[in-house]
Amino acid sequence: MSDARTLATGWMPSAESVFGKAKGMVFPRIVLVGHGVIDDLARTCHQFDFPRRGFVVTGPRTAELAGHRATKILNEGGFEATTVIAHEATEAEVARVESEVRAGGGRFVIGVGGGSKIDVTKVVAAHLSIPFVSLPTSAAHDGISSPRASLHGVGSATSTEAAVPIGVIADTELIVQAPFRLLASGCADVISNLTAVLDWKLAVRLRNEEYSSTAATLSAYAAEEIMEHADAIKPNLEESVWIAIRPILVAGIAMSVAGSSRPCSGSEHLFSHALDRVSEHPSLHGEQCGVGAIMMMYLHGGDWRRLKEALLAIGAPTTARELGVTPDEIVRALVMAHSIRPDRYTILGDNGLTQHAAERLARVTGVVG
Repeated sequence: MSDARTLATGWMPSAESVFGKAKGMVFPRIVLVGHGVIDDLARTCHQFDFPRRGFVVTGPRTAELAGHRATKILNEGGFEATTVIAHEATEAEVARVESEVRAGGGRFVIGVGGGSKIDVTKVVAAHLSIPFVSLPTSAAHDGISSPRASLHGVGSATSTEAAVPIGVIADTELIVQAPFRLLASGCADVISNLTAVLDWKLAVRLRNEEYSSTAATLSAYAAEEIMEHADAIKPNLEESVWIAIRPILVAGIAMSVAGSSRPCSGSEHLFSHALDRVSEHPSLHGEQCGVGAIMMMYLHGGDWRRLKEALLAIGAPTTARELGVTPDEIVRALVMAHSIRPDRYTILGDNGLTQHAAERLARVTGVVG
């Protein structure tokens, strides 16, 4: 019962009434965004009162760009840091990195790289119950600040709970050096929040699912910010990173508020995960979610053309051809999508789309010519 109704009716809880709901939310304590902010890494870690011993988890390529530099900054700042090279985000790789950090006495970790390296870092941090800082070198999806990680197995990807970064250091000077396709993919991932929120609201109406209006509002706000500034997001322009990175961070925070991926993952993500399974050469996660969102927005009866126009303005894919997948793979993914997470109710319902409906959907929205 709302406060307004309580005042209007004079209702008060009886002595026997007990309010039993409780919820915890964890957010990054410090978020630094801008040119050259990697130089603040050691100072930020001192603000958190980190122990002396830490590890920088990075990739083979990102080590040269920023990983080794991050380790040097920490060591020059009074820490004892070691670089560990991580590869694909798999459970086996998480176990290997975790073992190395534990054996080396690591008390904190810094994730330096793209989505997969940060995913490995945040799962290691969760397993070892140590803090971590996210230092992205690209922004291909909203995992920079989210409490979820995607670990890849044989033929599929699994979303798992992970640690929330205690700090995020997003250096636009570094991120702009990554291929623009990665930033466009991150923007598409955030734009797809619009269908995720619609799916969430549908699940509330039909399944009485728990809902957070704050998380939904943050998620939708992030998507609208990207769409409003789509024309300004261009390759080789550091200002474009500045425009895009903040909504990407907000999307991750929305998941922390919700305590799940619900505000940023709906039928469009189910489609993307299905496409990973059926396609011989799947595309980037955010790109696939953007294309999925076009089709799911059509199913919701929303303005799918506006969504598509924003993706086009950014330079993100809107068709099967641009994704590098076949029309048949698009249709197969649409038919399969509802079965990826049976616990997550979306516009696809319990039984999903028929072959004919999937073919028509892909054709009407122009995803398949």
